Amino acid sequence: MYILKSGKNGKCYIGSTNDLRKRLKLHNDGKVPSTKVRRSLALAYHEAFYLEVDVRQREQKLKNYGKATSELYKKISNSLNVVYGAGYRKI
Repeated sequence: MYILKSGKNGKCYIGSTNDLRKRLKLHNDGKVPSTKVRRSLALAYHEAFYLEVDVRQREQKLKNYGKATSELYKKISNSLNVVYGAGYRKI
């Protein structure tokens, strides 16, 4: 599970993959429709899981439950502010 921050508008994107470097390149090459117009994107945070089912549950919880996302953003606010400056919003 990872969080990217857009250098264009400061919004954050939550996703998951089994190859983070490859996926980040796809995002920044404009090959992921949901982030194509938000380039450039930088990795702001990631979590590793052993089982895919666990990462999918975590990703869905963050995407669907505002409180979970808000709590995580509070925990990592310093990191989010370092990546492309202060301010961030959920995509």
